[in-house]
Amino acid sequence: MSGRNAAIIGGGIGGLAAAVALRRTGWDVTVYERAPGFTEVGAGISLWPNALRALDRLGLLADVLDVAEREAAGGAKDRRGRWLTRVTSDELERRFGCPLVVLHRADLLKVLLKALPGEVLRPGVTVTRAPEADLVVAADGLRSTTRAGLWPDVRPRYAGHTAWRMVTRPLPALGEGAVVWGRGERFGYASLPGGSVYCFGTATVPEGGVTPGGELPEVLRRFGAWPQPIPALLDAVPAEAVLRHDLYDLPPLPSFVRGATVLLGDAAHAMTPSLGQGGCQALEDAVVLADCLAGVADVPAGLARYDALRRPRTQAIVSRSARLNTIGQIGWAPAAAIRDLVARLTPAAVVLHSMAPVIGFRV
Repeated sequence: MSGRNAAIIGGGIGGLAAAVALRRTGWDVTVYERAPGFTEVGAGISLWPNALRALDRLGLLADVLDVAEREAAGGAKDRRGRWLTRVTSDELERRFGCPLVVLHRADLLKVLLKALPGEVLRPGVTVTRAPEADLVVAADGLRSTTRAGLWPDVRPRYAGHTAWRMVTRPLPALGEGAVVWGRGERFGYASLPGGSVYCFGTATVPEGGVTPGGELPEVLRRFGAWPQPIPALLDAVPAEAVLRHDLYDLPPLPSFVRGATVLLGDAAHAMTPSLGQGGCQALEDAVVLADCLAGVADVPAGLARYDALRRPRTQAIVSRSARLNTIGQIGWAPAAAIRDLVARLTPAAVVLHSMAPVIGFRV
């Protein structure tokens, strides 16, 4: 296309979005993925208005909305199932121009893959050293080998709790999603297209735990007696559908750039999922990177601009997500009661205003 070529390490959401964005601005791209195919785990992803605007810039918004479910409303509930804070999708759209949608991660990946020609995709390739290219985009995730080679002292931090993720069989329409705050535990759910529901639970436990015989019994033990619709949702979860992953974030890096190599997505700023912004920020990264390099002869100057734009923003969101994570996981009963009271007394307008710096971002 342009004579300038980019090697993208990692074929997840961030890597594929970067490939689409760079191709749209004239770059030749090759995407290397160590797995034998371009796939995602069987879980859902929330896309907030900032992510939908990024997808619009990629020309993929309509395709994503075709396979997504618009969430009517969402927010936080207490352990008894009472709303603490609730925001409707209509309110989000009025204020930020886009709703909140939820879809299967695999469906988002399919949309991104469809936007790329097959010859640029190289599955089953493990990259052990930087490829020969004008630009190397490291989108190889939380355990990025590229990042480890450049900043070996920066390692992922355990967030203090594990997460179970699962998708139910099709159910009657749920309507609204929520995160229920307990004491040292949370459970969240959101509707997916086709009637299934994406669910997750978290618990404050030591790192590296595993439940012998499968994770569904542990999920039922912890959350089976929580308020409806949680028991009904768990009744519709196949045992093999439960995935368990410890949660991590990344300490602040001094830069996202070294020479012609740039970090993107979780490789640069892995965060806890409390704000639902991990994938959203990777999509933002992809579009901003392409913008910074569009028509620029000096690649290092373009990368310096990307670093100046993305690093402060994403690192602030990592910190904000960690704070919300700590609040949601409070285990001491008096502190949890104060948390719930403060949340209940906070007007929805204040909640929306506080979200503006994150989801109001325009690429």
